[in-house]
Amino acid sequence: MKLSGRFSEALVYATELHADQRRKISGVPYVSHLLRVAGIAIGHGADEDEAIAALLHDAVEDQGGARVREEIRRRFGDRVVEIVDGCTDSDRHPKPPWRARKKAYLARLKRASPSVRLVSASDKLDNSRSVLLSYRWLGESLWEKFAGGRDGVLWYYRSVVEILKQAGANELVDELDRVVSELERTVAQASGEREKAEPEKKTAPRKKPAKVEKRAKAKRTAKKRSVAKRGKTKTKKKAAVKKSS
Repeated sequence: MKLSGRFSEALVYATELHADQRRKISGVPYVSHLLRVAGIAIGHGADEDEAIAALLHDAVEDQGGARVREEIRRRFGDRVVEIVDGCTDSDRHPKPPWRARKKAYLARLKRASPSVRLVSASDKLDNSRSVLLSYRWLGESLWEKFAGGRDGVLWYYRSVVEILKQAGANELVDELDRVVSELERTVAQASGEREKAEPEKKTAPRKKPAKVEKRAKAKRTAKKRSVAKRGKTKTKKKAAVKKSS
């Protein structure tokens, strides 16, 4: 596929829309995520409309709702808007509660077109890779950055994978499944190690304060010297009795 000037225009437009937005975890410019998602989608056979939608998949949700939707329609056409809408979990501000939004998105994903599934899978693959990498660096503190917390995030990604697999497995969905499975294993392993460490902390002997330990050591040394002294005295007495006899 050869990309036309429409894609270039969409790239500039996406960069301008998200200019002040940063990634939640790393803090890098948000356009880095949009470029990766477009790259993943193109790598898995996206046509130009799908590639443009990948660049703009968060535009309606994060950068202006209905106003931005209509601008996308004017510039890039109805099909791009349909894909972007399919990847948008809410265009309301303030957004509805996290779990309600995600459940609604999952329900729509079950009925989504192949184009929406392609862009959605590309988006979730990049996000899940980011979460996995960040968890290895930050551990459990990572979940403080997510409204859904650890259990909610894991539930959501696994739900997306299962829906996409039911719609039809392919290399992209298989890769998403692999990354999400690795995230689940990594989190479970870390949780198991923490649970194992807790009983050890509880049963470990309490360390005595330095002054107490020093006094106890002095008493032990004095006792050893006393025992040694009594031993020498007994030896001398025995030698004296033996000599006198």
